[in-house]
Amino acid sequence: MGQDPTRRAAIGVFDSGVGGLTVVRALRKVLPGEDIIYLGDTARVPYGSKSPRTIERYSIGCQQFLLDRGVKLVLIACNTASAAALPALVERSPVPVIGAVDPGATSALAVSTGRHIGVIGTLGTVRSGAYATAIRARDPEAQLAALACPLLVPLAEEGWVDDEVATIAVRRYLQQLFALDRRIDTLVLGCTHYPLLRGVIAQVAQDLLGREIAVVDSASAMADAAREALGSGPNRRSQAGRLDCFATDTSRLDELAPRFLGEPLTGFELVDL
Repeated sequence: MGQDPTRRAAIGVFDSGVGGLTVVRALRKVLPGEDIIYLGDTARVPYGSKSPRTIERYSIGCQQFLLDRGVKLVLIACNTASAAALPALVERSPVPVIGAVDPGATSALAVSTGRHIGVIGTLGTVRSGAYATAIRARDPEAQLAALACPLLVPLAEEGWVDDEVATIAVRRYLQQLFALDRRIDTLVLGCTHYPLLRGVIAQVAQDLLGREIAVVDSASAMADAAREALGSGPNRRSQAGRLDCFATDTSRLDELAPRFLGEPLTGFELVDL
């Protein structure tokens, strides 16, 4: 695909759905001058219930879509894809690739005071053990407890993020997590949908434990990692960068996308991978 020679290379971001727009949201705060190309593989969401081989194949296709558009950096805004496909994606990319797991693990260890870390995420992410591997590779003494919280994704998509339903669901999940380790001092939101529920999660955790805990979301951690990867090369123009969004199914995106992005969105271009 031909490129506009006057246009700077963009940052490419992909996810299995719209949750990755929380990563775009964080990027636009940390690197406001950067152009971003986002791809949501919404026709094949969710990835979390699929086999690792299928996730890898889908992820390679998503990354190639971005590489064909000349991106200078790829962000895998999907914890499940990061857990299952990162080595294959790095091998096939001529530009740096940042997954969701390593930045989240690094951030968690940076803020944890007692090295007792909890992780909540999709079934695929939790089953992979990717966070445990990443955290213990950095600190073998760290204690980790992980729990799949599948109901939190539809709650985020419905916008039920600060009501009684959200509180009940979060409380039930965190009770199970803290039963595994009540000394947890840092909680990783290992799904890009979960930042929408961050307020409820933090409050319920405090209510259950009687103390505050640090909450780390992979979206913010990825944005910081992207800034670090670009080094002295970020686009520092004063005007906001351009955002181009693509999806493999555009159903409900007019409703869902602004919820995750935190700003109005003109629309998604429908593509076939």
